[in-house]
Amino acid sequence: MGWRSGGFSEMLRAMSDEATDEWAYAPVGSLEGLLQRGRGLGAVSATGDPTAGRLVDDCVRRDCRWDSQVDERHLYLARLIRDLELSLEPLFALLAGDEDDCERATRVLELLALSGSVEARQVLRSYVCEGEHWVDVLESVADCWPVEWWDDLAGVARSRPTGDESLLWRSEPWVRWQLGPGSAVPCGDRPGVGVEPGLSTRQLLEVLADPGAADRAKVRALHSLAGRPPEPGLIPMVPSLLTADGERPLPLLSRAVGPLGALAVPAAREWVTDTRRWLSWTGMRVLAEHGEAQDLPILIGELSAHWEAHDWCGPDRRAAGVARFGPGLPRRCRCCGLNLVHDMKKRAVTVESRPAHFMYVSKCPRTELNHTHMPVWHGVIEMA
Repeated sequence: MGWRSGGFSEMLRAMSDEATDEWAYAPVGSLEGLLQRGRGLGAVSATGDPTAGRLVDDCVRRDCRWDSQVDERHLYLARLIRDLELSLEPLFALLAGDEDDCERATRVLELLALSGSVEARQVLRSYVCEGEHWVDVLESVADCWPVEWWDDLAGVARSRPTGDESLLWRSEPWVRWQLGPGSAVPCGDRPGVGVEPGLSTRQLLEVLADPGAADRAKVRALHSLAGRPPEPGLIPMVPSLLTADGERPLPLLSRAVGPLGALAVPAAREWVTDTRRWLSWTGMRVLAEHGEAQDLPILIGELSAHWEAHDWCGPDRRAAGVARFGPGLPRRCRCCGLNLVHDMKKRAVTVESRPAHFMYVSKCPRTELNHTHMPVWHGVIEMA
């Protein structure tokens, strides 16, 4: 059985009816929990487990990613389906779903096709001919597959108007087929948002300090400062650079603070204690990237608070900040940081903190790994 435009609609409705808002991740120590989190240990443990096929199918039907903009599951699921020799029917069902479901199915199927699945390749080509979201599928396979696998679909594309032709023609296959009014204006040719080129750095700071200056003028000043050498005069202004309503930081403030680097560390130690979340976050970012050993307790405390609150948004910067110190710290601090980063990697439902975990492990003396609750071989399995 392959994809059909309406063949799986009843199945999809049944799946939707069964879904509830009470869904939660399975325990991290279970095979189901490992697979839901996209853990390498789950892929290793699935081999030979009689329940693995059902659990992988569940992960195909339900998008278990905490943040789809950060977490990738397509290659992970494609390898599991291939290695466990599972049916592609759950993926075919997703193709008949909404735009997000179709995109998830396409990304997995196109990888399975590359690994040798003739069925996956044929189904996606058929979808381009008949499916609702055929433009997205065609652009995806054109970006992933060899040209000869999709080049003969030009006639199909010409015969299927989208109603939004003006939005096409900016990528393959449209560029190759030359079906539209030419390429888009290069990003570099678009009008800039900078201030007048004649303004000096001192004048830009005056704009930022002027209580009567409009937000738009201040944002342009920040944009210009972000492209210049670090200016220490910006540092004392940071807490007051708010929008006119006083509720949010000015756009581009974070970009302008970035080049300050270590110059902003003393001020950042005060920012992290501020009750305004945006300013505390700005300070934490500076300390994570440029702080010193004395700032490690702050970073570990921030990471620990995120862990206790199960707040999975943004732990990568904190974890990377902890990992950055490596072996230059007292042994007790190293083990504390390692255990915390390991817990984040092991139990978190996103992949953000995992690179920081391996960076930290690589910097710790091998003999110390045995004094934590993480066996030395665990990281090796995760990277396999």
